Amino acid sequence: MPPGRTTFMSPPLLEVDGLTKYFPVATALFPRRVAWVKAVDGIDFTVAAGETLGVIGESGCGKTTTSKLILLQEAPTSGTIHFDGQDIASLCGADLMRYRREVQVVFQDPFSSLSPRMRVSEIIAEPLQIHTDFTPEQQEARVAEVLELVGLRPEVARLFPHEFSGGQRQRIAIARALVTNTRLIVLDEPVSALDVSIRAQIMNQLEELQARLRVSYLFIGHDLATVAHISQRIAVMYLGQIVELADALELCDKPLHPYTQALFTAALPAHPDEKHEKLAISGEVPSALDPPSGCRFHPRCPHATARCSVETPLRRDVAPGHSVACHLY
Repeated sequence: MPPGRTTFMSPPLLEVDGLTKYFPVATALFPRRVAWVKAVDGIDFTVAAGETLGVIGESGCGKTTTSKLILLQEAPTSGTIHFDGQDIASLCGADLMRYRREVQVVFQDPFSSLSPRMRVSEIIAEPLQIHTDFTPEQQEARVAEVLELVGLRPEVARLFPHEFSGGQRQRIAIARALVTNTRLIVLDEPVSALDVSIRAQIMNQLEELQARLRVSYLFIGHDLATVAHISQRIAVMYLGQIVELADALELCDKPLHPYTQALFTAALPAHPDEKHEKLAISGEVPSALDPPSGCRFHPRCPHATARCSVETPLRRDVAPGHSVACHLY
């Protein structure tokens, strides 16, 4: 992880407060009876300008649903999302178009996210055609500019996505996300589909772009090393809730929640001779259709007490900038 993490004191660019998303489900025996899948259940976090907030957790914990809510691909059941001080649920007209212009996404698989029937120049210029009144000459100049920003020659604009490697396709996807002077990019596991040798190049490229453009990232992933490397702060999600949020360095040095500790136990050590305490957890992740009462992690937690099964722990600050939802603290 790069040394000298920046402390962000400015007002948040993105502010999420009490966000929930429940999906209705009709059972086979009782088609009129509706149950609810609690995909996201009351989460709070902020992202400052020029900051990277990492979100980690097992598959099904609600990471991708959270990103869809921010991207307005899903409507929240309750809670609010403020961007630059405005509630995005109330945006319409020009304000809504501005939001869609300033908040972009880079998906996990660059081959699936780029149309195989369009040339690179058309792929990157498409947001400009929607959100600006640029002339064709201005669009061409802007496409060449962002291609150079992500380390590609402007001449490649005439090629098709299948003519590139996986890492180059992801650079094209990043260029498309940046072309409208974006302020926040949701990175949904952007390097997990790439070869290990290419991941570091893309990560370094993202860091260079952030330093140069002061763009913010919401980095979603499940690989601890990747998320910790690029993030200033990390939020740990479990079954729709954030159980711990802290500065990346502090979280790596002193994880507090038993689930966070278990994630670090499961990760490979940085060195083969490194010794670290093992925290074994058993069982599978419960269903979001019927989450456990009290602390949702208590059926798998080796430190669970009777209180954990009946009382939901609130996320509280245990140190400046470090909050955890656990009765142990």
